[in-house]
Amino acid sequence: MSGDDLLGRRPAGVDDDTVEAVGSLSEALEYVERARGHLYSFHQLMGHADLLLGETCDKLRAAGHPEIADRLGTDMVGRNVLDGRWTFQVVEEFDDSYWSVLREHERTVRDQLMGGRRHVFEAEMKERRRTAGREGHDATPDAELSRQSQTHPR
Repeated sequence: MSGDDLLGRRPAGVDDDTVEAVGSLSEALEYVERARGHLYSFHQLMGHADLLLGETCDKLRAAGHPEIADRLGTDMVGRNVLDGRWTFQVVEEFDDSYWSVLREHERTVRDQLMGGRRHVFEAEMKERRRTAGREGHDATPDAELSRQSQTHPR
């Protein structure tokens, strides 16, 4: 395979501005995907913190401080992180009202303008930036394997 495989991702008749715009939408989705990962980290961190607070209350009781344990436990253990919400509810609302909606828009735009092809902008950037024929600069994994078998026959 050659660099033509990278350049061949662009559907016929699609101009540079369209490729760039769809690439920008894909980049925005990638940032939302990263934000979603951080949201899941927040969900797990807060859940673990709540369990630790419960354990802390048990330790305070065992150490002879039941009033402090009760006050801390009553106020903080199981507390909502946002109005009426635990973190699983925040994650679910984000997934349903933002993340899934943007993913559908990105897929629809890509289907309409790029024939469903992903990463057209990046593929063309790779072809422009790589040094053809140079080790580590192959257009595709198959090209690397082919080059290796030619230089190191069995």
